[in-house]
Amino acid sequence: MEVTAFVEMHADLTDEAGRRRVVRHGHLPEREIQTGIGPVAVRCPRVRDRGAGETGSGIRFTSQILPPYLRRAKSIEELLPWLYLKGISTGDFSEALAALLGPEAPGLSASTIVRLKEVWQGDMEHWQRRDLSARRYVYFWADGIYFSPRLDDKQCILVIIGADELGRKELLAIADGYRESAQSWREVLLDLKRRGLTIAPELATGDGALGFWKALREVYGTTREQRCWVHKTANVLNKLPKGVQPRAKQHLQDIWMAETKQDAEKVFNFFLEAYGAKYDKAAACLAKDRDVLLAFYDFPAEHWKHIRTTNPIESTFATVRLRTTKTKGCLSRKTALTMVFKLCQSASKKWRRLDGSHQIAEIIKGVKFKDGEKLTERAA
Repeated sequence: MEVTAFVEMHADLTDEAGRRRVVRHGHLPEREIQTGIGPVAVRCPRVRDRGAGETGSGIRFTSQILPPYLRRAKSIEELLPWLYLKGISTGDFSEALAALLGPEAPGLSASTIVRLKEVWQGDMEHWQRRDLSARRYVYFWADGIYFSPRLDDKQCILVIIGADELGRKELLAIADGYRESAQSWREVLLDLKRRGLTIAPELATGDGALGFWKALREVYGTTREQRCWVHKTANVLNKLPKGVQPRAKQHLQDIWMAETKQDAEKVFNFFLEAYGAKYDKAAACLAKDRDVLLAFYDFPAEHWKHIRTTNPIESTFATVRLRTTKTKGCLSRKTALTMVFKLCQSASKKWRRLDGSHQIAEIIKGVKFKDGEKLTERAA
C-alpha cells in the first residue's frame, strides 16, 4: 500500500519517451525481522526512477513500516532498554532474551546493550542541548536524589520537572551535583536560562536544601517558593519521640489540608503552642518556613495537590532507586545520569496533566488567587 500510494503520487511525471517516470521494480532481497512472535521473513518492494540517469540520483522510495537495515521490530527495540533499566544486567541478556524470544533470536547479545548504552548517552546529550526558547513553564519541582552506595556519597542527581502552559509535566534538567550545593544548582538553572528559558516560573516546590533556594533567587528572582510538605513533615517528626509522632503527623496534615490560609494559620499556631514547650526543636523546624509552606494558597485550588509536595519527582525516582539497587558495583557518573534520563523518559509517558490546567492561562496573565479562588478586580 505504501508503494502504490508513492507511485500514484508521482504518476504525472514522465520521462523523455513519455513513459511514467516512477514505476515498480521488483523487490529488495529477503531479510528476517525479529518480532515478539519470532522471526518474520519480508521482502521490501523496490521503486525505479526512470529519469534518474546514470548518476542514480532521483526519486527514492523509503518505507516507514520497514526502514532500511531494520532487523528488529520497534517493540523489540523498546524491550531491550526496558529490560536493562529494570534490572537485567548486561551479562544476563542472552539468557533472558532466549526465554522471551526463543533460543535462535539473532542480534540480541550483551554487546547489543553496550551499543545501546552509547546511543542512550548520545540521546541524553542531545536532550541536554535542546532549545527551550519557545516554551513557558509555570511550575518547577526540584530535588536532589542520592543513590549511595552506587555513587560517591557526596554526589547526587539534581532533577527539575516543570509544568508547561498546558499543564503537562516535563523533565527539564538532570545533572550531577555536589551535595546539592548552591553552585551546582546555579549551573543547572543558568543552563536552562541560557537555552532560552528566560521567563521565571511562578512557583518552585522543593525541600529545605538551602543550595537550591539560594540559586533560584539569583537566577529567577521573581519565582515564589513552596516548601515540600512531605519533606517538612518528615523533618519535624524526626525531632519528636516516636510515641508522639502519629498524633503530631495528623496535626501537621490538618495544616495543609485546611480550606483557607486563615484556617491553616490557626492550626499552625496550635501546633506551635501544643508542642513548642516540650519539643522546641520540632516547633522551630516548622516555624522557620511558615510563609513558604503556605504559599500554595495563592494559587488555584485544583493545583494544590500538585504543588504542595515534590511528589512528581519522588514517585518517579522510587523506580530509579530500585534499578540502581539491583546494579552490581558502583555506577560511573555518565552511566548513572544516562540511566536516570532513560528511566525518567519512560516514567514521563504516564505523568498526568495538572488538574485545572485551564487555570494556568490565568496565572500567566497575572490573575491573582486567594485561598485557591480567582480574585475579582474589586476584591483585588
